[in-house]
Amino acid sequence: MARWVLLWAMAWLWLLAWPVNVQAQSPANEVVDLGLEQADDGLYLNAALQLALPALAEDALYKGIPVFFVAEAQVLRERWYWSDRQVAAATRHMRLSYQPLTRRWRLSTSPVPFSNTGLGVVLGQNFDDLRDALSSMQRISRWKIADGEAIDADVVHTVNFRFRLDLSQLPRPLQIGAVGSAGWSLMVTRNQRLVPEVVR
Repeated sequence: MARWVLLWAMAWLWLLAWPVNVQAQSPANEVVDLGLEQADDGLYLNAALQLALPALAEDALYKGIPVFFVAEAQVLRERWYWSDRQVAAATRHMRLSYQPLTRRWRLSTSPVPFSNTGLGVVLGQNFDDLRDALSSMQRISRWKIADGEAIDADVVHTVNFRFRLDLSQLPRPLQIGAVGSAGWSLMVTRNQRLVPEVVR
């Protein structure tokens, strides 16, 4: 009888602890989908990401400190006689910030790193919720990563895509503390081959 009571109590405790363990697990960071679209004027990239914002980055955001991200694409022309040659590269910079007074989120996107002068071409979007801002950041649609003349229609190309948290644009004290810290770790990568329809 005592054995059954002990087994029942252990099973009950395991069932109570199980939902907590499931909630504690964060979704894995990954590139869910990566697609390439070749047009006459160039090569376009579409991507869907699944990202879990690092705890320290989220804490910094709620304290009013902007957090920066970088999406990078590298186009390589495959060569059988030598290492692959880079024919194009593109970079997209993103700044996510929170305004405590208005309780709104702002996502700014630029082809160049952000500067304190405020100069440059920047696309900005406002959101009421952090989840909406992250959802927008995780979808990349028709991003031109190479001009048409850079792509040889008869050769296989490889696109290396990377999305990461950019620690270099954080305030200096945070940069020092963020180096090697798992609380600031966020990077996903994926490669995709672009194969010509007809090879001569």
